[in-house]
Amino acid sequence: MHVTRPNALAATESDAVVRELRDRAEVLDALLRFGLGFDIQDRDLFQSAFAPGAEFDFRPAASAIGLEVPVMVGLDVITAVHFNPDVRLDTTHTVTNARIRIDGDLAGLTALVEAQHLPHGDHSRHLLLKNRYAVAAVRDGDRWVMDRLYVENIWHTGDPKVLIGE
Repeated sequence: MHVTRPNALAATESDAVVRELRDRAEVLDALLRFGLGFDIQDRDLFQSAFAPGAEFDFRPAASAIGLEVPVMVGLDVITAVHFNPDVRLDTTHTVTNARIRIDGDLAGLTALVEAQHLPHGDHSRHLLLKNRYAVAAVRDGDRWVMDRLYVENIWHTGDPKVLIGE
C-alpha cells in the first residue's frame, strides 16, 4: 500500500527519466488538485483529481477520531460529501513527504497530509488532522487521477465533531 522502495526513479535512460519525472509530477498533482480544490471550494478542480469510479476510504482516519463513515464510491458521492452545504468548513491541506511509484499506466503515492478544519464563520473550534495518504492513481491522457484514496490518521487535535458539522 505504501511506497517504500529505496530510490526515487526507476528509469535510467534520459527519455525514460523525463517521462517518469513528468508522470511523478502529474501523480502528485492529482493529490494537490484534491486538496486545493476542497480548500478553495473549486468543484471542477476537486473533481479533476478523481477517476469517475474512484473510492475514497476515510474509515481508518474517522475511526481514530471516534467517527464512523462509509467508503465513498464514485465521483458524485465523493463530491457530495465534500461539498455538502450543511457542513461548511474552512480548510487547509498541506502535502509533504510524497513517495511515488510508477508502473506503466498505474501509480502508487504515499504522502503525509496535514488538514486543518474550521467551521465556516466560527473559527473558535477546529480539528487538525495529520494523516498518511495512500493513493492508487491511473493515467488519464496527459494527466493522472486518483482511483483509490486511503487515509489513516497519525494524530489529531481539536474537536472531531467539526468534521460532521456539529
